[in-house]
Amino acid sequence: MTSQGLEPKPKDAPCIVLPNQSEEVSLVALDIGGSLIKLVYFTKDSSGAGGKLHFCKFPSTQVEECIDFIEAKALHAPAARGARLRVKATGGGAFKYAERFKERLGLLVEREDEMACMVDGCNFLLRTVRDEAFSFEQQQMAFEDVASDEVYPYLLVNIGSGVSMVKVEGEKQFVRVSGTNIGGGTFLGLSRLLTGLNDFDEILDLSSRGDNSNVDMLVGDIYGGRDYTGIGLSATTIASSFGKVLHAPAEARFRSEDMVVSLCRMISYNIGQLAYLNAKRYNLRRIFFGGFFIRGHPHTMDTISFA
Repeated sequence: MTSQGLEPKPKDAPCIVLPNQSEEVSLVALDIGGSLIKLVYFTKDSSGAGGKLHFCKFPSTQVEECIDFIEAKALHAPAARGARLRVKATGGGAFKYAERFKERLGLLVEREDEMACMVDGCNFLLRTVRDEAFSFEQQQMAFEDVASDEVYPYLLVNIGSGVSMVKVEGEKQFVRVSGTNIGGGTFLGLSRLLTGLNDFDEILDLSSRGDNSNVDMLVGDIYGGRDYTGIGLSATTIASSFGKVLHAPAEARFRSEDMVVSLCRMISYNIGQLAYLNAKRYNLRRIFFGGFFIRGHPHTMDTISFA
């Protein structure tokens, strides 16, 4: 879209109201990752008291569209008046596209350490926002009240294009202990190969309508519809992701929604199990998951919890 009609895409996160925000804040902050650009910007209330934080996203291939959006919303206004607006940015794109933001909008990109920002943000939310953390199991959300003196230590699992697992022991005390290259970027890339779709929300919506048992080989498929009670496996447990494809006729066609939900569960199981094993390894009682891959998506949240 052009800057004259540019609006954030649907299904962006709802805004956060900050009624007591009186100090001046940077209007724009960015995380330019390998799959998505996440943009947050602040607008003052018309009354002059407080304001709102707004969130939107763009595919990482659409940097120009992101710049168009900033221009259309006049978020670069201080730079347009001759001042240099400094924008905080994380992710590899903060290095890759810094000059482009400066050329088009006069913005100075100040790079921040991605891991440190992630941990600082999580610590802040856990300390100050009630009902920020929740568990999700069998399609039910339950908010967790974490006392401020019981927050640390914990494992923070950030699911972006890849996955980082960070042991957090206190303010500014953290270390990346593990991770995996199988993450949100894997899900998007393989989904595109399987379905031709390229929009993250469209793919997630498609997965919500799928039935993975049409693609996955389940324990019940191997044991004649029965549970494997000897080792505690139910008949519906996935024995092999995409396992039914192996014995399907060459002319068989599988539904896109079934393939995508199978892929979603395969990746979610992998992440959940790695997170659990790392928590056990470092004797951590709590695991907090974050990242766009699980944002408001019940399949990923439920599957990770089960894993």
